Amino acid sequence: MRQRSRHPSPADLHRNTLVSPTEPAAALRHPVLLVGAGPGDPELLTLKAVRAIAQADVLLVDELVDRRVLAHAQPGARVVEVGKRGGCPSTPQRFIEALMVREARAGHRVVRLKGGDPMVFGRAAEEIDALLEAGLGVQVVPGVSAALGAAAAARLSLTDRRVAQGVVFVTGHAQPGGREPDWTALARSGLTLVVYMGLQRAAGVAGALIGGGLSPQTPALCVRGATRADETRELTTLAGLAAPASSCIRGLPDRAGAPGLLVIGDVVAGWARAQTTAVPADGSTQAHQERDQTCALDAA
Repeated sequence: MRQRSRHPSPADLHRNTLVSPTEPAAALRHPVLLVGAGPGDPELLTLKAVRAIAQADVLLVDELVDRRVLAHAQPGARVVEVGKRGGCPSTPQRFIEALMVREARAGHRVVRLKGGDPMVFGRAAEEIDALLEAGLGVQVVPGVSAALGAAAAARLSLTDRRVAQGVVFVTGHAQPGGREPDWTALARSGLTLVVYMGLQRAAGVAGALIGGGLSPQTPALCVRGATRADETRELTTLAGLAAPASSCIRGLPDRAGAPGLLVIGDVVAGWARAQTTAVPADGSTQAHQERDQTCALDAA
């Protein structure tokens, strides 16, 4: 039976963070693994991620990780919940880093399990720095990012040589006091934009892009809960997103627990046209009814 653990106190962590000359050599034997659990569907786990989870003594699990992936953990593995969710109270980052250091120095196989891919808005750089500064090894096991999962589930190519020569991943939730993305440069880039953590700030993001020169009629797709059974999509425009009561937020069910993103650009228009004649993903010849909640795009 897997054990679920409460957080140790900050004082306990502080006492165990400093290197002790009496630490056993085995305490530094195992590198900490930062493992991507994918955006939601547990079948998107990589084989390497499954193996890492199965070998872990301690798993530090993000809030957005589908708990079904923990079925791969060994009996007796300790699961520590270190929730992080945009707009909600979260476990402090420094606390998580100190906990990883303490557990690794105790000789445990530590897996830091993250939603999506650790290297895409997963604070991996901060955790890698903390582990290296503590003299610990660290390895990264990539996962399917939310952007790629959402695109695959919708059969929406994020790049298309006819209309978009590239794609940019950008956050809609800047660090407090931090620098905002250069929305004007992004508006003029001609690239597909995928805005992570963007639904709650959809109106502000859309307004900034329109102010930077992007057409208000640029199509946008709002996705919440990518690759999950209850994934929801809504097709709109930048003008729709910029409305005081964003159509994207109003059109989606109240599912504060599901992460969301925006896909903005001409690839969305091509995708929307394709939905009218698309064959179902399962190959069925029966009439296909999309799950998407769609609103008509205004004529350009």
